[in-house]
Amino acid sequence: MPWDPKKPGGGSWGEGPQPIEDVVRKFEEFLRSFKSFREKLPGAWVLIIPAILLWMASGIYIVAPEEIGVVKRFGAMVRTAQSGPHWHVPFPVETVLKPKVTKVHRLEVGFRTITSGPPARYRSVPSEALMLTGDENIIALEFIVQYRIKDPVKYLFAIKGQEKTIKDASEAAMREVVGKNRIDNVLTEGKLLIQEDTKKLLQEILDKYEAGLMVEAVQLQDVLPPKPVIAAFKDVASAKEDKDKTENQSVGYRNDILPKAKGMAAQIINEAQAYREAKINQAKGDVSRFLQVLAEYKKARDVTRTRIYLETMEEILPRMEKILIDGKTSEKMLPYLPLERINKRAQTSGAVDGKGQ
Repeated sequence: MPWDPKKPGGGSWGEGPQPIEDVVRKFEEFLRSFKSFREKLPGAWVLIIPAILLWMASGIYIVAPEEIGVVKRFGAMVRTAQSGPHWHVPFPVETVLKPKVTKVHRLEVGFRTITSGPPARYRSVPSEALMLTGDENIIALEFIVQYRIKDPVKYLFAIKGQEKTIKDASEAAMREVVGKNRIDNVLTEGKLLIQEDTKKLLQEILDKYEAGLMVEAVQLQDVLPPKPVIAAFKDVASAKEDKDKTENQSVGYRNDILPKAKGMAAQIINEAQAYREAKINQAKGDVSRFLQVLAEYKKARDVTRTRIYLETMEEILPRMEKILIDGKTSEKMLPYLPLERINKRAQTSGAVDGKGQ
């Protein structure tokens, strides 16, 4: 009969009293039933008592910390037990199952591990691995499902053939998710999303089955296109890698050149602003000086004109080769213009200027 939580001793797993009082009472009744037999055959009782004690001692069991004890009476679940020593009515009345509820189980779909190695060896299972994508392409997909027991009572009594049920549900969930995606998405950037969607869908299926399981992770191990087009898909993957590499190089070049260009632009702007300020200040100084000279010129035109003439001559004459002659003396001298020396000097000066350029 199925387990009923409303019956005595049939509460949620980990609860329920041990039926020690009932066992003791039945044991006393058993002893009284053999009272007449003991009187008739007193020697046989010496052999029966140790046998009964050994049979009763066989009901002692220990539940490990990572386990939950599930006690069955004639095949029906009656109670559960937490970690520690316990006792149950010995076989064939009651038996104990001890599933490991903290262990993370591993299920392989699409392949099987032959030897764990090193080096590890695997065997592909095409009947599980081959799937159809949303754009009607065939793909070979191998993955691992990690799960643990959430409710040991449901795990043991709600489903039959637990591992096969989990494998079939995992394969069905993965096929449904892959069937909603294009092959390019399955082979490249969509793997993480496919894992999460499959995990969610698988958990929903197991909850509908009341399997008492918790899916910890779904991990894709190997995703391959059909053999005739493997080379083409490798070329596509290489092209995408080259595209990403070129984009990264372009971004790096942009990040390198833009700061330099901005710095040069800022430098040119600052130099232009400094040049503008210098020219403005120079122009203002020239205007101020001209206005001052104009004011003095208006006060004394002859004096100012003479002063400007003398200052100009002082600026020009030091750069000229000159000879000053008194007016009377010049009347007695023959004017001579040394054209050859002047031409030679001019040619020498022109050659020097050409070298300087």
